[in-house]
Order: sequence, then C-alpha cells, then structure tokens
Amino acid sequence: MAKWNLIIDVAKCEGCYNCFLACKDEHVDNDFLPYSAAQPKHGSHWINILTRERGQFPTVDVANLPVPCMHCDNAPCIKKAGNDAIYKTGDGIVIIDPLKAGGQKEIVNSCPYGAISWNEEKNVAQKCTLCAHLLADGWKEPRCVQACPTGAMRFVKVEDTRVKQMIAEENLEVLHPEYKTGPRVYYKNLYRYLKCFIGGDVAFKKDGAVDCAEGATVALFKNSQKISEVITDNYGDYKFDNLEENSGRYTLEIAFKDYEGKTIEVDLAAGKSVGTILFE
Repeated sequence: MAKWNLIIDVAKCEGCYNCFLACKDEHVDNDFLPYSAAQPKHGSHWINILTRERGQFPTVDVANLPVPCMHCDNAPCIKKAGNDAIYKTGDGIVIIDPLKAGGQKEIVNSCPYGAISWNEEKNVAQKCTLCAHLLADGWKEPRCVQACPTGAMRFVKVEDTRVKQMIAEENLEVLHPEYKTGPRVYYKNLYRYLKCFIGGDVAFKKDGAVDCAEGATVALFKNSQKISEVITDNYGDYKFDNLEENSGRYTLEIAFKDYEGKTIEVDLAAGKSVGTILFE
C-alpha cells in the first residue's frame, strides 16, 4: 500500500526555523489523542535543525539539516517500548501512544537520531507524528512542510516501488544508513552537510588593475586522474563539492586565456578555501 515519505532538500534549507515554529504552533498546549499529548513550550524539539559551516574565508557556505523523527520501518523505539506503546501505522507513521507510553523514559535513548524527547510534565516520551491528526482529517501534508518557504520539504504518499524510483532519479539518501533502521525521511543534496569542498576564485592583473577571471578553466586531479573540470563564473569563483573529508592530496590545474597555467597542491581535511589564484 502507499505510505507517507518526507523528502528534505538540504540545498534549499535556509535555516529559517519555520518548520520548528509551525510544529510548536500546532502542538504546544494542544492534545491530539490518540496520536500525541501536548508538546511543552520549552525544552522539546520535534524537529532539530543542525547547522554546519564549511570552508574558510573568503569561500564559506552554510548547510542546514532538519532532523525530525525518521519514522523507521525497523524502528528501535518500537522494540524498546513495552506494552505496545509505540506502533507503526499502515501508512508508515511511527506513533508513541501518549497513554501507554507513560513512565517509559528509556524510550528516549532508544532513538539513534536523538529525535525523541521527554515531557516531564506529562511523564511521557514524545516526537514528531507528521501531524497524523491532520492527515487523518484529510490534510495532504504536515505543518512543517506547509510552512517551508523554499520548498525544501516535500511530503508524498506512494508505493515503495515508486520510492525506489525516486531514490534513483533524485539521488536521495537516508541519514546514517549504517543504523539500518529503514527511515522514511529521505534527503536530497545531503553532501552539502556531510561532505566537503575545494573552492576559491581566480583573478588576473592587467595594466596594473586586478579583475575577476571569468571563464578560467579549473581542473581537479586525484592521483594524476582528472576528477572534474569547471569554468569560473563572472566573479572568478569555482567549487568542487561532494568530496570526502581527510581524503588526502588533490591537484588543481588552472588555465586562463594566454597566461601561463598554474598548478596548486591541496591537502584536504575538511572544506578547503584555496583563496585567490592570481594571473599576472
């Protein structure tokens, strides 16, 4: 049968926290039994926004990674809970029963993604429900998706065969596949958070003035093999992304008009800004 899946595009997330605020607006002081008890105003995050800064001045970017409950098909929390306090619906949503789960604080640490929090006042573990109460009422998406201004979040109800096609078509990934939990939250452009880049800019000097070298060719080599080649933009900028951290030495070969070419060696640990390469 068709099941719900959440798709998050890391490249489109600007860290506005609209998803977080929409979740608070929907759930704080509101009981939606049998799906959830009211979320506390403070100290509870049903969706976390992780932020990572990559590179160094002047070539820096920031990636934001929204992390809700993954609604896993092989959910550790379901195995940990007693009294059938956590269950998975037929359409793929993992629910903590707010009545049966009372007092089971051990549920919190069962989630390897850190997506479950403890409500001290209600004495119960809580997490994202994908607004199951709204979906049951005919809504097509949870509040977090509705509130996203950049379209970084999509919510689709499709058969698993279609999910596999989408994974291949859009290069979707899950967070921490080594956990083997079978998440139903998929990420696009996850490398923007997990991987690193080599980048910088190219400039040239002519008649005593320095200008951006638009149209310079920058090639990236690893062990004498060309990995990629890009053309600098009108600011002279270039970037090679989706590289593994601590992956050793790379070579940049830069060519621009009739200037003598340049070769730069780069030892890559984390995101690396090469700075300005100047042709004179």
